[in-house]
Amino acid sequence: MRKFGAPVGAAAAVLLGFSFLIGHCVAHAAANGATLNGGAPMDDSSVSSLVALDNAVEAVAARVTPAVVNVSVTARVSAQEADGDDDGQDSGGGHIPQNAIPPELRRFFGPSEGGQAQPQIEHGIGSGIIISPDGFIVTNNHVVNGATQVRVTLNDRRVFPAKVVGVDKLNDLAVIKINANNLTTVAWGDSTKLRPGQTVLAFGSPFGYFQFSVTRGIVSALNRPNPYSDDARKPGDFIQTDAAINQGNSGGPLVDARGELVGINTFIITNNGSFAGAGFAIPSQIVRASAEAIIKDGTVHHGYLGISMNDVTPDNSTFFNLPDATGAIVSQVTPDSPASRAGLKSGDVLRELNGSKIRNGGQLQVVVSQTAPGTDIKLGILRDGKPETLSLKVGEYKGEKQVAENEGDGSHQRGKLGLGVGDLTPDMRQQLNIPSQVKGAAIESVRPASPAEDAGLQPGDVIQEVNRKPVQNSQEFADDVHAVPAGKDILLLVWSHGGASYRVVHAAQGEQNGD
Repeated sequence: MRKFGAPVGAAAAVLLGFSFLIGHCVAHAAANGATLNGGAPMDDSSVSSLVALDNAVEAVAARVTPAVVNVSVTARVSAQEADGDDDGQDSGGGHIPQNAIPPELRRFFGPSEGGQAQPQIEHGIGSGIIISPDGFIVTNNHVVNGATQVRVTLNDRRVFPAKVVGVDKLNDLAVIKINANNLTTVAWGDSTKLRPGQTVLAFGSPFGYFQFSVTRGIVSALNRPNPYSDDARKPGDFIQTDAAINQGNSGGPLVDARGELVGINTFIITNNGSFAGAGFAIPSQIVRASAEAIIKDGTVHHGYLGISMNDVTPDNSTFFNLPDATGAIVSQVTPDSPASRAGLKSGDVLRELNGSKIRNGGQLQVVVSQTAPGTDIKLGILRDGKPETLSLKVGEYKGEKQVAENEGDGSHQRGKLGLGVGDLTPDMRQQLNIPSQVKGAAIESVRPASPAEDAGLQPGDVIQEVNRKPVQNSQEFADDVHAVPAGKDILLLVWSHGGASYRVVHAAQGEQNGD
């Protein structure tokens, strides 16, 4: 609590000063014969809507809070691991290395304790929600990852040891179990029916000190990706809310106006580590499927196709002659994957899955992830503007090497884009870890404030296509870009950091061809 000492002391001083000022004013008014009258209370009809809202929120909070738990975790780590110097590797030896937790999620983990002696003891704080009367609890994987001891505190202050039943690392979910009966639970809600603007409540133990807190907000947006994700293969589709979420809230429930579980609070976007109005929760559509699989089998088997993809947008849809900005564009196909065996190709536009419309790549990721491996599916695609239907058998997601993503000499400079490119050399491939099958022109430099920088291009990226036409080297790239009329946008297929994606480079304002 020491880090809160100065702000609390300052606040107390302000309150004391304010109280003195009010007392002085009251005494002065009384000395001059004045009377203080706060006025008549407002009649019920003028505040009935607010009172009804308060009553409704109080009822939901009273219903849900008994099902909320505080999760405390103990881990034994070395000093090197505590400093995050374990090369990003989790040894699986019953500890919680900081590098095992994605950077954007570490802010939800409680303060570390322990001196320089080895091994050190770390304590983490999170939240959870009871989903069955016999003690099954859902929380985040990053809350319990590597824990040697897990303890659960109920709303009635009873404390139980807990065991980790199983985890879903792909979705950052975990199920833990305590030996108890007749516990209060929360009902599952349907996150697919959420709409922006709907009221939601977030529960948890912010900062580890303020247990069983509740905050109110709205659904700010749906189907949000995680911009800090360390793996683009992880499904997004997060619920964005302005209900306050802080350290210690991770793993706690997000409920709707009926008190039904619609999400598990997971991360925030902030510049200072505290809530800044943008919190994110895993939808119950994902949470329920994972939790039920863990309770039944102890693990989760995720489906996988073996593709990288981009969402269809108004910008890139014109390059594929699409009637609207829905669906997903295949930007890369993993060799010997279900997608490659079914004949999917880069540039195919995914429009339907088993006859249902594909909204975007994130939606497709979630559906495929929840599909049992070995299931036969049909994909409706557009290839060069022509509709086709492909049949394929869903594979099983195995981990780091599988892909199902949503997202020098002879150098040439192209002024209209603001980037310099060169041929791929063996040294460059080795330095940047570029696979031998990746062909194209390597980006060597990007001019600040250029169309290329606006499109997110960086040195080390490899341009594989220009306007759907493959390029083998920097000269072909330069020729193809020169051939684009002035003022026209350009579609590039770009390999970057192990995956390919389509990028639309907008024409610069006032551009002249050849500048």
